[in-house]
Amino acid sequence: MRRLAVFKAVTPALAVLCGLQSSVGTAVAQDTASHRQASRSALEPAVSAPLSTGFAGQATESTESATALTLRAAIGLALSSNADLMIAAREIEVIEGQVLQAQTRPNPELAYLLEDTQRATRTTTWQVNLPIEMGGKRSARIEAAQRRRDIVVAELATRQAELRASVTAAFFDVLSAQERVALAQDSVALARRATDAASKRVLAGKVSPVEETKARVAEAGVRVQLAQVQSELRNARQRLASLWADATPRFTRIDGQVDTLPAVPSVQEIEQRLADSPNLKRARMEIQRHKALVEVERAKQVPNVTVSVGTKRAEELGRNQIVLGVSVPLPFFDRNQGNLVEAMKREDKSRDELLALQVRLNTEVLQAWERLSAGRSEIDVLRQEVLPGAKSAYDAATIGFEFGKFNFLEVLDAQRTYFQAKSHYLKTLAEIHRAAADIDRLLGDQLTPMGHPDTPPITLQEQ
Repeated sequence: MRRLAVFKAVTPALAVLCGLQSSVGTAVAQDTASHRQASRSALEPAVSAPLSTGFAGQATESTESATALTLRAAIGLALSSNADLMIAAREIEVIEGQVLQAQTRPNPELAYLLEDTQRATRTTTWQVNLPIEMGGKRSARIEAAQRRRDIVVAELATRQAELRASVTAAFFDVLSAQERVALAQDSVALARRATDAASKRVLAGKVSPVEETKARVAEAGVRVQLAQVQSELRNARQRLASLWADATPRFTRIDGQVDTLPAVPSVQEIEQRLADSPNLKRARMEIQRHKALVEVERAKQVPNVTVSVGTKRAEELGRNQIVLGVSVPLPFFDRNQGNLVEAMKREDKSRDELLALQVRLNTEVLQAWERLSAGRSEIDVLRQEVLPGAKSAYDAATIGFEFGKFNFLEVLDAQRTYFQAKSHYLKTLAEIHRAAADIDRLLGDQLTPMGHPDTPPITLQEQ
């Protein structure tokens, strides 16, 4: 009977606890459901590309099995299969758990107290303690977690921009290496022709055998250069394929025009686009996150209130008593002042980091823009003056040597000048595309054209 009486006495307190738990659980469930729906709609565009791993391997294999690889296809492969993007996308899922945890409320506490051990005089107390967060702690905690999620999404966008720039630079490195291999092969063919011509002139008694020896030595040197540029091509192909986690390149060649030059934006346009770059956006979001953390620490200065409700059974009195209580910590010593100062200083630090980042990005963008502009000017001179003049001098020396008008040293000098000019031309083109890729990486958008040149392409055979 006494146990039944105690149970009946505890029942109201348990009912209060159940009501509080159901209301809190309903609020958390509603908040969680709405949050998940909003998060899903906000994050799907950013996460869908790097998380499409189910068929990414098959798509990569089928696309790379083709004979040629375009720049657009290479960027698509990297965005769908790059390991760093996968990691960044998984980090967003990790942050979702932090946001969910920030929404939870403190658990209630069930306490049992026994006074005296003798049955006739003992007092039994059952009590439920419910902590109530004060000062907006929960809302501040949720805000800080959401700002952290925004930063992770911005980091994913930054990695995507960096990956596009890396693929673009690696793509044109391969394309330039392909052209240098073709150039070296032409050099070998021309050196063989010169060697054959020197051999015929030696047999005819027109020149000394030393001329034939010089020709063969020159031909061997050109073959060494061919082996070197072929090795550079293999390395460039490997670097490109590694951007989509492929250990062995499957594509046979790169389909593109190395002469397709990116446009040179104006300084005013760069400054406007720089303000919206992913790096600066992330730095601004970091300031907002630190602001939210300051509010979290400021809210902790307000002490929480613990409400207690229960029942007490006094055996001497033979009846049950309702127990009600409220407890509040007294913030005499620990007012969370140290953590608040730390959070405020970190906010100031994030502002300083934004200013430093703006200066650094502005400097790097202007340097890349200067490289791009200088490269365009250099290419114009090479196209209009250097290459045509070197080609004309080489053709004249070759024809003159065959007719006995020039000696072989003059032919070698003209040949070396012409092919050095061509090699310098290709290296300058690669440097232009690297500068444009650096601008893409810093600004976060696409500057390099995907097949729409602003100037008509000029092939090496036409020069």
